[in-house]
Amino acid sequence: MEKEYYVCTGCGLLCDDIELEMEKDLIGKVHTACRVGVAHMKESPGEAEYLVDGKKVDEKTAIEEAASVLKAARNPLIFGLGTSTNEAQKKAIELAEKLNATLDDTSSFCLGPLIEAILQEKFKTCTLDDVRNKADISFFWGSDPADSHPRHLSKFSYFPRGQEKQRGWEEERTAIAVDIRKSHTAKICGNEFYQVPPGGDAEFIEALIAGLSGKLPKTSFKFPPKKLLELANILKGARFGVIFVGLGLIYSLENLEPLIKLMDTLNEKAKGDFYLIPMVGHYNMRGFNETLFEKTGFVNSVKFEEGSVKHGPGYSVVESLKAKTVDAALIIGSDPLASLPHSIAKQLLEIPLITIDPCETLSSRKAKVSIRSGVSGVEAGGSATRMDGVQVPFRPAIDAKRPSDEEILSKLMEAL
Repeated sequence: MEKEYYVCTGCGLLCDDIELEMEKDLIGKVHTACRVGVAHMKESPGEAEYLVDGKKVDEKTAIEEAASVLKAARNPLIFGLGTSTNEAQKKAIELAEKLNATLDDTSSFCLGPLIEAILQEKFKTCTLDDVRNKADISFFWGSDPADSHPRHLSKFSYFPRGQEKQRGWEEERTAIAVDIRKSHTAKICGNEFYQVPPGGDAEFIEALIAGLSGKLPKTSFKFPPKKLLELANILKGARFGVIFVGLGLIYSLENLEPLIKLMDTLNEKAKGDFYLIPMVGHYNMRGFNETLFEKTGFVNSVKFEEGSVKHGPGYSVVESLKAKTVDAALIIGSDPLASLPHSIAKQLLEIPLITIDPCETLSSRKAKVSIRSGVSGVEAGGSATRMDGVQVPFRPAIDAKRPSDEEILSKLMEAL
């Protein structure tokens, strides 16, 4: 009997080799997945739940109340969608366009600028399958996949035997980490860990570029020039190098120019090519970015207005709440009351809030309308975009007791 495999939507890796054992129509055992994936796949599905002002109602009442809130708003905000399918994200964009709404996701304060630069072809990128099969240098900069994406190193970037890397990490791969602390990934990298002070990444990049160009690298934080020259020589020898960029690097840089300059230098000086992959956390944040980019030319922070699209920091969730320019919010698969700074998040308590989420969250507890949706990949099928831009279709593992984000958004559209 042919084995059945499922896709884990626990992180941006979207591992597609998950085996499940069922017990009375529920997931009993999960094989192949990491600790994050096991917990995610085994999350107990609940009954559909619809709340208005904290009281249980039927689906029709909840949808009508949510539609009423959005109709009454002059400038509603739609936020989240990093844990929704591509199909649900398209529905949300349609809804934002219909409502002349502000639309944003978490990428506006994390990896959005990097993904936008990749889509604009300012960086060379590749797939994780290319990494597994070809990469001899895996460079983790401001990222710690050993904790954030537990199967990253074993499935793709360091330990696997690839088509062109049969001797693997023992002989044919080098893992490098740059970080402000000795993370679990940095420990795996051993001697190839380079510690920089907080905010020191841009200066470290400039020194590394100097080393790659045959000059003496210098930093104000006295990083040993010899060690930097050794790193430059390792990178020069790469035939297929990949930098996995995390939030640690993005938050340290004022803009992406130093990183663009480094990548250009690496592709000029190295034996082979260097590529860049963003370390996306939410399983489909990149899907939202790519879908919105295709529609508007922007990856986040947009305002629809009578057929036109406005874009800029002022339309991000953070700036919109700070300026109090939005008067209602539809939050999908996110918990801004818990994740945003209190000084900003508290503005959500002053406007009607609608949440669509598989979990009970701080935001859902404070919402005027709260709808519990099915977990994608467990109760709901669809497709998503992996951190490297590869489309991954998936089907539900169990019969859905709760509606998918896509189904809820479709009914909300009809009610409007």
